[in-house]
Amino acid sequence: MTDTASIKTLPFEKALAELEDIVRRLERGDVPLEDSIAIYERGEALKKHCEQLLKKAEARIEKITIGPDGAASGTAPLDVAE
Repeated sequence: MTDTASIKTLPFEKALAELEDIVRRLERGDVPLEDSIAIYERGEALKKHCEQLLKKAEARIEKITIGPDGAASGTAPLDVAE
């Protein structure tokens, strides 16, 4: 069973580091099956948590718009496709 309560409090960097550690352990292939299942489930929960944190951060990012006089005139959503 995955402890999702503890995952929800992790900052992005710690969640990502733990997820990377899980991937390394699973790739080595020396983890017993039951442990593999448990850490895989935790990895899935960590992945979802990281995705949610990234979406929240992305929603907060804005670019500063510049008016004709060169001064900041406001903000607009950041369009990464530009």
